[in-house]
Amino acid sequence: MEQARLSRLRALMREKNLEALFVTGAHNRQYLSGFTGSSGYLLITAQKAFLLTDFRYMSQAPAQAKHFEVVEHQPKVTATLKELLEQSGIKELGFEQQHVSYASYVSYAADLADIKLVPTDAVVEQLRMVKDESEIAVMREAAELADRTFAHLLTTLKPGITENDVALTIEFFMRQNGAASVSFETIVASGERSALPHGKASDRVLQSGEFVKFDFGAYYKGYCSDITRTVVLGKPTDKHRQIYDIVLEAQLNALEHMKPGMTGKEADALTRDVIKRYGFGDYFGHSTGHGLGMEVHEAPRLSVLSETVLVPGMTVTVEPGIYLPGFGGVRIEDDVVVTNTGVQRLTQSTKDFIIID
Repeated sequence: MEQARLSRLRALMREKNLEALFVTGAHNRQYLSGFTGSSGYLLITAQKAFLLTDFRYMSQAPAQAKHFEVVEHQPKVTATLKELLEQSGIKELGFEQQHVSYASYVSYAADLADIKLVPTDAVVEQLRMVKDESEIAVMREAAELADRTFAHLLTTLKPGITENDVALTIEFFMRQNGAASVSFETIVASGERSALPHGKASDRVLQSGEFVKFDFGAYYKGYCSDITRTVVLGKPTDKHRQIYDIVLEAQLNALEHMKPGMTGKEADALTRDVIKRYGFGDYFGHSTGHGLGMEVHEAPRLSVLSETVLVPGMTVTVEPGIYLPGFGGVRIEDDVVVTNTGVQRLTQSTKDFIIID
């Protein structure tokens, strides 16, 4: 698996005329090498692949990074890097500009004075956009865990408990059932707070007659799930039903019509145009979705700015919403994988209008 990823990376490096690439992003390092330690760097050339790490990982690294030559780096990693570049006759080194601070760049430039440093833009992330079958299989498991968590949550909801109580229930169940952690800080927003798109759980007490919005995900075997559902406690009003139905219609329209060859902008329009048609366009201010994988937010995006073309194997969220200040809000989110003909849902939780008495 890692060997195939290295081959794809080298092909991309040839396209970009990169002699060598220095990988410092943690997720990119794990994606290419399989190494899960907290500290390490990759040096990829046309012929060789090195994993530079420290004493703590000199047993773990060779066991995980089977297609890499593992090197214990000197106290200053650039000293070891310089030696390897000189041995390979490398004169130009690509580096990941999104993962290198300015202070680190200054240090690299000083320590590698004879090497031309070439900033690169999301080279490994470009590969990560399209998942292989092994990745999609794990993401199905992560999504299934999120679904089970939501089903469990519905049995515990009632007026009188706090949003923090709900978040704890979500997180405990996921950890108890195999998640290494949460994909992101759990969102639980009730009543007027449900109009906050990213309303993190608070001490607010759940009350009857209001929306409760949950947005959470399991970080499982190195991959993320991300699901949002909105329910009503007690008797709903016509307004509750109205905006829920509009958001659901928008989301279902995207799930039905998204397909490979479409841009992220075109996919975004599938939800946005529905919500605009009902007069709520001003209350849907975020993008329709984002890429999902080793990170909860990665490429591609489904937004009004995205010209990225969807291809089979991309995994994204589809999550339109309506947020009415002072009243509440609805978001419905599923994780999907782009197929040869459309999209396939990974999350399967019901999207019925759920009323909890």
